[in-house]
Amino acid sequence: MSGKPVTSKPVYGYLMDEDENFIIDEEAAPVVKQIYSLCLAGNGPTKIARMLTEQQTPTPGTLEYRRTGSTRRYHPGYECRWATNTVAHILENREYTGCLVNFKTEKVSYKVKQSKENPVEKQAIFENHHEAIIDRETWERVQELRKQRKRPNRYDEVGLFSGLLFCADCGSVMYQQRYQTDKRRQDCYICGSYKKRTADCTAHFIRTDLLTAGVTENLRKVTSYAAKHEARFMKLLTEQTEDGSKRRNAAKKKELEAAEKRIAELSAIFKRLYEDSVTGRISDERFTELSADYEAEQKELKEKAAALQSELSKTLEATANAEKFMKVVRKYTSFEELTPTLLREFVEKIVIHESEALDGKRRGKLRRQEIEIYYSFVGKVELPD
Repeated sequence: MSGKPVTSKPVYGYLMDEDENFIIDEEAAPVVKQIYSLCLAGNGPTKIARMLTEQQTPTPGTLEYRRTGSTRRYHPGYECRWATNTVAHILENREYTGCLVNFKTEKVSYKVKQSKENPVEKQAIFENHHEAIIDRETWERVQELRKQRKRPNRYDEVGLFSGLLFCADCGSVMYQQRYQTDKRRQDCYICGSYKKRTADCTAHFIRTDLLTAGVTENLRKVTSYAAKHEARFMKLLTEQTEDGSKRRNAAKKKELEAAEKRIAELSAIFKRLYEDSVTGRISDERFTELSADYEAEQKELKEKAAALQSELSKTLEATANAEKFMKVVRKYTSFEELTPTLLREFVEKIVIHESEALDGKRRGKLRRQEIEIYYSFVGKVELPD
């Protein structure tokens, strides 16, 4: 609990000096960065492990063996064979953001040799303990991506939008489909429930090229506006979130202060009432009647104060999230094309609605299809006309 590491061996990517400080391992840290970049590009742990193996990158166990002679994690003949679990562990380890995490595991009993992982609330986390290899925004984005399943298609490719598209009606993940003949090749996405017939839903069919063009156009508009009018854009984001304006926040703060002041007054009144009851200045019946009214008022005020505090916290969080989004915008001031890495850094999810015929016909050629883009940290962004 003093903020010193409880282990003598830091995570892969770091070394420990004589003063028990974590210092960056110049040989392993680039591999950690590569693993995170590959994940942002839409690759899962299994594919990343295969890519590292093909590159003949030494595993953490091999690196440790070559430096210390330890055979604890060394497998002769498999010096560069990466395991999926190793990659997954690296992607989940928050110590790459510069914080120290103690008490990651615990033993159920001294009779049991195996340890079990502790939940986050039981761990001791110390921020800014050492130099970060991965910035916090990237780490958090990777954690979000890890929750989404991205499987390669039959061509051993991960679709550009894999894991990001959702059906607007049933909420199912959209699946990539590819139709290829001698004359034509068509790439598209359809509703997962419709494809598997697990729910009564429609196809929500959308061509990949049209989707790519639409998302690219919207992303360029948002990033261009944000880069040119940063202060205005930050204000726009906070005001688009619930109760985000400064005027309403000031009113809520004033209301919260008044509620907290009255709660304190009621506590003092309770104390005086109790003293009057003990000394006999008021009857027990009168004490019960008055205390019940004051208790009801205080309970209502406490609930109101908690709700106001929660709303104010959301606004502060919205401002912080807007700054996180601006960091990504500054990172990509301009881009040529929509890449998997770029897409996953900017976009949290995309919701696809069923197309509608503009001419009133069921299979009319003129159709309109709504696409909702939810950006990382800030959600939907509505720019002024």
